[in-house]
Amino acid sequence: MANGRPKLVVMLTHNDRTVENAHEIFEQCKHSKAEFWGFKDTGLPVNQMKNLFSYMKECGKQTVLEVVAYTEEECMKGAKMAVECGCDILMGTLFFDSINNFCLEKKLKYMPFVGKVTNQPSILEGTVEEMIEEANEYIKRGVYGVDLLAYRYQGDKTRLIEKLVAEVEAPVCVAGSIDSFQRIDTVKTADSWGFTIGGAFFENKFEGAFTDQVDTVCHYLDKTC
Repeated sequence: MANGRPKLVVMLTHNDRTVENAHEIFEQCKHSKAEFWGFKDTGLPVNQMKNLFSYMKECGKQTVLEVVAYTEEECMKGAKMAVECGCDILMGTLFFDSINNFCLEKKLKYMPFVGKVTNQPSILEGTVEEMIEEANEYIKRGVYGVDLLAYRYQGDKTRLIEKLVAEVEAPVCVAGSIDSFQRIDTVKTADSWGFTIGGAFFENKFEGAFTDQVDTVCHYLDKTC
């Protein structure tokens, strides 16, 4: 989906869990150019999650909760948590009509996984064509966009990103394992709506303090888009 500069979604997560000092890290980064901030539904008590999401919104940020769950019950629990926390976007979960209907009712933007997603850390399987068909079916049912675990894919990752973005008329967020400028370039060239970075910042893949790395990626996008 053509949209210009891709959106960096900063995830305060490492090893698929929200870090304990997420509030402290965001406090250091709250003046960065990154507009979208979020974390996963595991790692912090709900009251701390609510407080942090509320503070992010006070700072003018768009908020994202990503849920890695595979049963309808667990996925619905994550959707209800996103509403309780006042999030703007729910990313992840396998698609279920019940969750989609809940998100539509609550005006929560829903971006479910596409493809066969299993395990933790997640792996993605399925053909590119199947995922495109699946994504477009979800769009018809009213989802806002899709969460694509492209760099967890067991096939041609670049082809998957390029073809799915080109053939799905809705936001595609490339999530997981983006840890280099080369991968950012692939996401950008495909004209993806956005991408997440979490663990790579904690592992210093973009060099410097956490806030410096966020700014580095933001400046790179400004320079190259």
